[in-house]
Amino acid sequence: MWDSVPDMGNEGVGDDADREMDARLAGRLAALRVERGWSLEELARRTGISRSTLSRLERAEISPTATLLNRLCAAHERTMSRLLAEVESEPPELVTPERQLVWRDEEAGLVRRSVSPPHPGLRAELVEVELAPGADIAYDGPPVPGVEQHIWVRDGTLEIAVNGREHRVAAGACLRFRLWGTSRFRCPGPDPVRYALVVVLP
Repeated sequence: MWDSVPDMGNEGVGDDADREMDARLAGRLAALRVERGWSLEELARRTGISRSTLSRLERAEISPTATLLNRLCAAHERTMSRLLAEVESEPPELVTPERQLVWRDEEAGLVRRSVSPPHPGLRAELVEVELAPGADIAYDGPPVPGVEQHIWVRDGTLEIAVNGREHRVAAGACLRFRLWGTSRFRCPGPDPVRYALVVVLP
């Protein structure tokens, strides 16, 4: 239906760096579409690029031509330079313990360590949390609707109420979910609970 752009991209075999760049660009384009809540059909309507071409682009099966990339940048309200900067390769970064911010709420019985803090070019964050026995912390809503969370309990037991459902997570178990509503974290005791929290932005 939307085959008004016949150019399907460059399908030649590039070197490893080109393939890596294509994969990062494909992932970023897919993420931008999801962030806006658009289906492939909706993006096809907005860009005049066929759904099948968009699907192949997001799977890194083809490389976008300048024309396709320009249309996608216009739809996502980005310059091409900005989009390419968002997928630039970065060297691995070592976050040493002294660079991991520790925040304490003594009254609530919470200790929070940012093991791998947020980064403008990355979507995930790794946090270590410890709750004292009896600690009970409630949140009215997520900082970003639909944020993805993975909670892996290392020691103790954690009671979690999320999106209207209650869970009891014992040591070694992992609870994963996307958060849209309220949440509550409680340590029933008698020992503290320590868990790893992975936060992934939508």
